Amino acid sequence: MSDTIRVFLCDDHTLFRQGIRKLLELEGDIKVVGEAGNGQAALDMLKNTGPDVILMDIGMPQMDGVTATCKIKKKFPHIKIIILTVYEDEPHIFEAIKAGAMGYLLKDVSIEEVLEAIHRVYKGEALIQPAIATKVLKEFAMMDKRSIKEGDKFYNDLTEREKDILRLIVLGGTNKDIAKKLGIAEKTVKNHISNIFQTLHVNNRTQAALYAFNKKL
Repeated sequence: MSDTIRVFLCDDHTLFRQGIRKLLELEGDIKVVGEAGNGQAALDMLKNTGPDVILMDIGMPQMDGVTATCKIKKKFPHIKIIILTVYEDEPHIFEAIKAGAMGYLLKDVSIEEVLEAIHRVYKGEALIQPAIATKVLKEFAMMDKRSIKEGDKFYNDLTEREKDILRLIVLGGTNKDIAKKLGIAEKTVKNHISNIFQTLHVNNRTQAALYAFNKKL
């Protein structure tokens, strides 16, 4: 990884983009490499700008942020995408995460929270704002009932502890975070995560989280 994080801004409000750009450019390890007012324009510019992270709005003309996220992840899978939007309803949240976004923030966050999200997502972690995480947890609270009703065999094969860990993975918890939250050893968490990957037939944490959303368990 480079010492400088290359960031691209995609939002249809010019004033908002300009404000975020000025704040980000005050950071020594962040460089804003481009900006666009809609998803299609962003997609057209990415090959030449080569960003590491995109801050993506959802409600935009020509191509919305969810569609753009899906297309970008297929064409440029290495680019990390953070949704930064006013939409806090469940359909937008889950569709964005299913499309491949690794972060989801509302526009009422502080610049410090945006910077934290950029750094964490750049390192490969997922980050969901606490207010949004609550909605995600509510969705998971219904998971067991729906999984029994719809007969999702792989999920049903997880132990209760593994289901707890899967929930925390979706919320971006590191092995250390999960171990502390559940009061177990970090090595035990690693073993559980390996079992989760094997049971769900996935290869990494992001795929495990997306499995949960894609299956609409």
